[in-house]
Amino acid sequence: MAKIGYARVSTTDQDLETQLDRLRSEGCEVIRSEKVSGASREGRRELEAILAFLRPGDELTVTRLDRLGRATRDVLNLVHECEQRGAFVTVLDPHVSTRGDMGRVVITVLGMVAEMERRFIKERQREGIQQAKARGVYKGGKARLDYERIREMHRSGMTATNIAYQLGCSRMQIYRVLRLVAI
Repeated sequence: MAKIGYARVSTTDQDLETQLDRLRSEGCEVIRSEKVSGASREGRRELEAILAFLRPGDELTVTRLDRLGRATRDVLNLVHECEQRGAFVTVLDPHVSTRGDMGRVVITVLGMVAEMERRFIKERQREGIQQAKARGVYKGGKARLDYERIREMHRSGMTATNIAYQLGCSRMQIYRVLRLVAI
């Protein structure tokens, strides 16, 4: 039986250290972490690696439920997959585990709250953008990747995987940029 920690933040400029420290202090023998959105499971390689290697009796531990995901369906599917493998999910804040029936109910409610919170964040963001546009101060998001550099690297024969590795981003981002610049 292994206690496996999973830490996640949404963007590369966010810090994982607080989550990692907490998971270490809870006795997690293995900790996997990643900097990727929790809006869906797409591109979350570290989480997929954990799920692939879970054994009966293992415990997947996260600091908060929204680290597993922001969509109730995704969270419940993750919990179900763990249970199918005979493993448990433990959330540290608030402390709840799927070892008991009540824990499953609480995790379901927390998953719904995480999804609702994501919707509120998106709505506030949309409202803020609309207000900024009305004042004429909205400039759009800052470009995080240099599209021309990606195009040049691709033209020189580099694969999307190598480009992503060199630029510190996901392959999906590279594919999206290559699709956009091809238009």
